[in-house]
Amino acid sequence: MSIERRPDERPPERRRRLEVDEESVRKSLAGLVLTIVELLRQLMERQALRRVDQGGVSDEQIEKLGLTLMALEKNMEELREHFGLTEDDLNLDLGPLGPLLPRD
Repeated sequence: MSIERRPDERPPERRRRLEVDEESVRKSLAGLVLTIVELLRQLMERQALRRVDQGGVSDEQIEKLGLTLMALEKNMEELREHFGLTEDDLNLDLGPLGPLLPRD
């Protein structure tokens, strides 16, 4: 009669070790966070353009929105560069739904 053990009950020498490359984990986490930030940035930009098109925004507000969105885009470029990521790295493929971030 044999006793079956759960995987976590194996003797320590028989447990599988997961080798983790710290740099790879750091880059992957940065990519995930930047993907979310980029998605939010694009949504904010579309909302701002929609408000401008509807005419409920003053010229001063339009100028401020434009400068803010350009600064945010520049900051995203710098962060991508810092972590060695490209725009494509942040655009997750959702299979049949297509890419997460539409590129205009």
